[in-house]
Amino acid sequence: MPGRLITTALVAAVMGLMPAPAAAEQYITLVGTTSTDNSGLYGKILPLFTARTGIHVRVVSVGTGRAINIARNGDADVLLVHHRASEEKFVAEGYGVKRYDVMYNDFIIVGPENDPAGIGGLKSVVDELAKIAKTKNFFVSRGDDSGTHKKELSIWKIAGIDAAKASGGWYREAGAGMGATLNTASAMPAYTLADRGTWLKFENRGGLRLLAENDPLLLNPYGVILINPARHPHIKAKMGQAFIDWITGPEGQAAIKAYRIKGSQAFFPNAKQAVSR
Repeated sequence: MPGRLITTALVAAVMGLMPAPAAAEQYITLVGTTSTDNSGLYGKILPLFTARTGIHVRVVSVGTGRAINIARNGDADVLLVHHRASEEKFVAEGYGVKRYDVMYNDFIIVGPENDPAGIGGLKSVVDELAKIAKTKNFFVSRGDDSGTHKKELSIWKIAGIDAAKASGGWYREAGAGMGATLNTASAMPAYTLADRGTWLKFENRGGLRLLAENDPLLLNPYGVILINPARHPHIKAKMGQAFIDWITGPEGQAAIKAYRIKGSQAFFPNAKQAVSR
């Protein structure tokens, strides 16, 4: 009996020295594009949201098409992507509550330093892609159903070119994110369509340089959507809406505006603040 009492006393003493169990971390899952992640934006602004609210944000970074599929399955709380038609369809079909504007930047075309297709002096991105096709110079597409890929395909369509028919020839599909696609273009070298944020952050440029920009067709708006809890009851709707309120509100918009890559503004806030339910 004395030995048992001693053992009990030792256990109690040890337990008294152990730290109390940590409170469960509050978090939401944000599924979004590789461009916002590759640009470094999330690394700068999400800690500010956590500091303000105590809510951590776990990011799943994939192309827009995959991101929407993940959100449609209820495997995230918030969706942040950059293909407005797909976003509006997502909401119209009842998978999302409402789409909010967050920010925008633009797409650019980068290519070999010597510009073998001669697109550098052209004013229209449609003409630039048409000339790449005509001269059969290498072009690397993301080929991953991302917002960037969807934008690229829409421009080929306007140009009247079925680039898919040239797949494996001058037209190559990386099936990868923006950073990996830029790496492929740099190694070949080849032309590609990129979002400006990832290009500013990209270090392995090799012989690539910026050759085309500032066409209205290259505008790149981003939207944020709360996954519909009526369809997926497990969604953390209150915390997800808190994130949307923050990123579309004064503090989040100021954080986006302040983010710089090598001195250049990477994204431009354009939100009308969300209203919490």
